[in-house]
Amino acid sequence: MTLILIMFLVLLAVLALTFIGIYNALVKLRNRVKNAWSQIDVQLKRRYDLIPNLVETVKGYLKHEREVLENVTKARAQAIEVNKGVAEQAKAENFLTQTLRSLFAVTENYPDLKANQNMLALQEELTSTENKISFARQHYNDSVMGFNTKIEMFPSNIVASALNFKQQEFFEVENAEEKKPVNVKF
Repeated sequence: MTLILIMFLVLLAVLALTFIGIYNALVKLRNRVKNAWSQIDVQLKRRYDLIPNLVETVKGYLKHEREVLENVTKARAQAIEVNKGVAEQAKAENFLTQTLRSLFAVTENYPDLKANQNMLALQEELTSTENKISFARQHYNDSVMGFNTKIEMFPSNIVASALNFKQQEFFEVENAEEKKPVNVKF
């Protein structure tokens, strides 16, 4: 009888330790996803701060292109205001990316503007920021994949469903135009 009781207690201890290990792994992965999203936010804030400087630099040259400037400003405001989850943020960010591309396309028609040091510096900063945003999005999606995989795998799926861990959304490009390569001319 004592042997059965000892075996039962050992089994119970192993199950408890397994449960604790799985729970801690899920919490760690969920926190990685949150951190990755925060890294995207940091880069987006940097982008939002650069855009007004870009618009001011371009304003003097693009008096005829007021609509482009208004669209960039509007897209920036929409992207800043969105706070409804990954899908809505991705949609707003994709719209902002499109308007920035149209702004840079318009600047091609103004040789003085293309050669302006402020414009060149701002374009370089925005390009660098866009690269950092891309890396942050990739890191976020990698973190989401690890978290979602852990939630789906046995036996962690049992712990995840018991403790209400939910799958996270990937940051995806919805617009087919965004997936096409960019044609940049200098």
